[in-house]
Amino acid sequence: MTDADSIIVEGPVVGTRRQCEAILRALPDWFGVESAILRYASDIDSLPTFVAVAGGAVVGFLTLRRHTEFSGEIHVMAVRPEMHRRGIGRRLLERAEKWLAAENVEYLQVKTLAPSRPDDCYERTRSFYFAMGFRPLEELRDFWDANNPCLLMVKKLPGHTRAHEA
Repeated sequence: MTDADSIIVEGPVVGTRRQCEAILRALPDWFGVESAILRYASDIDSLPTFVAVAGGAVVGFLTLRRHTEFSGEIHVMAVRPEMHRRGIGRRLLERAEKWLAAENVEYLQVKTLAPSRPDDCYERTRSFYFAMGFRPLEELRDFWDANNPCLLMVKKLPGHTRAHEA
């Protein structure tokens, strides 16, 4: 077992597609659709990605997508299953939020499976995001498909008070 203090969070980085794709494949309860895995893997090389490294190996990652000058999204985030509950996700998110704040981003969103489709794994995912300050904004029943309702969660990043100029 790796001590959480020995984990280094870096980013944004490039060239981690192979290591991140391996993490996605290790989490079939969350990432079980091959076309989605391939799309995420491709996006990792073109979007800002933060990685958690332990013993020279990537053990977790978070990839962001910008939508506007004011908002960003957690496009995909994953931590190796044997490394869950060690603060890696929290550290990845904190690093990404600092980077976004330096980019003057005010809001961060994430899309996840809605609670109207019960799933123990995604219940843990929603609990994590809630603990990290995200709040449910809207359930989108047909965003992915009728069997996979999407919960849109948002978070106002701290330290932003700029007024919008019309």
